[in-house]
Amino acid sequence: MTRILITGSTDGLGYSTAESLLDQGHEVIVHARSAARAEAVSALIDRGADLVVADLSDRGAVLDATDELNEGRAIDAVIHNAGVLTGPSLLPVNVVAPYLCTALLTTPSRHVYLSSSMHRDGKAQLAGLDWSGGSVTASYSDTKLLVAAFSAGVAELWGPRVLANSVDPGWVATKMGGSGAPDDFDLGHETQERLAVDPSLQVTGGYWHHGAQQQPAGGVRDADFRARLIEELAEVTGVALPTR
Repeated sequence: MTRILITGSTDGLGYSTAESLLDQGHEVIVHARSAARAEAVSALIDRGADLVVADLSDRGAVLDATDELNEGRAIDAVIHNAGVLTGPSLLPVNVVAPYLCTALLTTPSRHVYLSSSMHRDGKAQLAGLDWSGGSVTASYSDTKLLVAAFSAGVAELWGPRVLANSVDPGWVATKMGGSGAPDDFDLGHETQERLAVDPSLQVTGGYWHHGAQQQPAGGVRDADFRARLIEELAEVTGVALPTR
């Protein structure tokens, strides 16, 4: 039995991932951005899931949440599912929060980051980014390239003791994807589940789609860019990625 934190689990893929992992007998920590949104996971909590509440666009709230989680039972894996599509919180939620959770949570041996096929339209550049979210300086595609590059960087620095992979869940029918999305919804969350809990899957540094590894965009494969990204995130947050 594995204990897994799933960020952004009040609806869509995050909720279904939590539900499926509970069905498999794992321990799950669900996440909501506010107490009001926590009502959406009441059925999962009734089934035994634990809850953490934090607005991932608020750096202080992320720091408080990681402190709270470190004081609890050990977490084996994190599925970094939370994300936003537009607005000033794109970088804080889609990139900075996963960075902080990775750097500060002390026990996980697996990290799974939700990217997107749209990362291929993203820019592998760091100049001019407002990591605080005070202004919009990145697109959704940019953030999904950045988080995939970060995942590959974690794999390089921490492997093989800590496994890190990114996943394109496909274009599925969620609040973000829209009701007309054509991809299979179940396939949209099965890969990240396996990467989080399957003991036979000892892969790190991969970019995945529907159970198979794919070649990500060039910026993700650029070791120099990955290193500069991690250095910049450490500088802007004041939190260094520790040596594992």
